[in-house]
Amino acid sequence: MLAYNLTPIFKVRGIENPHSFLVKNGFSSHTAHNIATHQTRIFRLDHVERLCKILICEPNDLLMWIPDKNEPIAENHPLQKLTIKQSDLSIHEELNMISYKELKEISQKIISAKDK
Repeated sequence: MLAYNLTPIFKVRGIENPHSFLVKNGFSSHTAHNIATHQTRIFRLDHVERLCKILICEPNDLLMWIPDKNEPIAENHPLQKLTIKQSDLSIHEELNMISYKELKEISQKIISAKDK
């Protein structure tokens, strides 16, 4: 089953109240609630596009795939790329574990990417 996987994106973007964020960005309260609480069963392409624009991501970043135990698929199937493999650490905790040299390199890459 495909589903939205927005929690990690909200977390990284510092969005503490996803419902309010989505409403401020043009989603109805009902739709925002369904998206924020993972209750969306229908993916409207205009919603996917709007989410990509406001969260600065691509469609694959928004989705997760939950395998059906009764219908296994091959390990090399492309849907396997959408299974959840989230770290238990927050981005801040992960950054705290990186050496200063590595942080400087990451910072330089970010600055270079923004200048393009």
